[in-house]
Amino acid sequence: MKIAIVHDFLNQFGGAERVVKVLHEMFPTAPIYTLLYNKEKLAGEFEGATIIPSHLQKKPKFLRDHPKLLLPFLPVAVEQFDLSDYDVVISSSGAWSKGIITKPETRNICYCHAPMRFVWDWHSEYLREHKIGKLKKCVLYPLMNYLRVWDRMSAHRVDLWIANSQHTRKRIQKYYRADSKVIYPPVDIERFEAKEDDVGYFLIVSRFSPYKRIDLAVEAFNRLGLHLVIIGEGEQRKELEKIANDNIEFLGFKPDEVVREYYENCRAFIFPGEEDFGITPVEAMACGKPVVAYRRGGCLETIVEGVTGEFFNEPTADSLIEAVDRMIKNEKNYSIEKIRKHAEQFSKERFKEEILKIVNQK
Repeated sequence: MKIAIVHDFLNQFGGAERVVKVLHEMFPTAPIYTLLYNKEKLAGEFEGATIIPSHLQKKPKFLRDHPKLLLPFLPVAVEQFDLSDYDVVISSSGAWSKGIITKPETRNICYCHAPMRFVWDWHSEYLREHKIGKLKKCVLYPLMNYLRVWDRMSAHRVDLWIANSQHTRKRIQKYYRADSKVIYPPVDIERFEAKEDDVGYFLIVSRFSPYKRIDLAVEAFNRLGLHLVIIGEGEQRKELEKIANDNIEFLGFKPDEVVREYYENCRAFIFPGEEDFGITPVEAMACGKPVVAYRRGGCLETIVEGVTGEFFNEPTADSLIEAVDRMIKNEKNYSIEKIRKHAEQFSKERFKEEILKIVNQK
């Protein structure tokens, strides 16, 4: 059985790319097709893999570094991949990869991280967060309409849907009118050790994108005065550093081994945004650390309130502050062993077993 993997972009190493890395471990001879590839940003994570980028890889570096400028060309680019030699194609899709064109006898199994959020449920927020003016909207509205139609039609090319959470499963049903099986993403639980160590800081590990709501955490911890360590890079970093007080520390990008140490030594993990699943809270729980998270999205499926963490109900600094205070008040009631045990159900081994069952189905 010949297998190929297709992923939207290999130009950063986040949660979706960790899923692709595990798929590559499972099927090491399967080539990975992707719209854009940035080897430097992946820090050797896919060393030895056969990476096949689209024709967009030949565009000038400025355009490759800003994929949003290539929006009108992405649907065509993903449709031009030649996948005629494969029996099974696993498309790891947050927007584009599911739109591949395959032969009738080829199975397109889509592992969906999310439907194309910026044209569906996040449409208005996307325009606000990126401060799109009236003139740009005149161009963007027709483009968004075109992408929405393409997204809906290309969804029919998928033979079997896998959702990364029940939250995503509901959205696949709403926007694509398709059912899906839920397989939670793989978390390398064995890489982490549950420790009682607590240096006293709170921790965030995230890209700095508007929807991640790091600004909410900065505002809350400015007022709390507690030590907050933030690991990650992104478009908002300079803006966030300007508004942060001295108790908030920005470390930038750090390799996995360094991030692991920060997980294992933190007091608690802060997760202020809404995600379709959210791997970082599970990684924190694998270290026995409680999580304070926004009560929306995939976190509702990974965090047990009062046992592995606390929720805040509104996307406001006041609500987050209240949840942090509640976590501190209940701190002695958390069990490191219980938190770690809960995280183990999201292991990499469980993911591999469930994916193999689907791939091997006749």
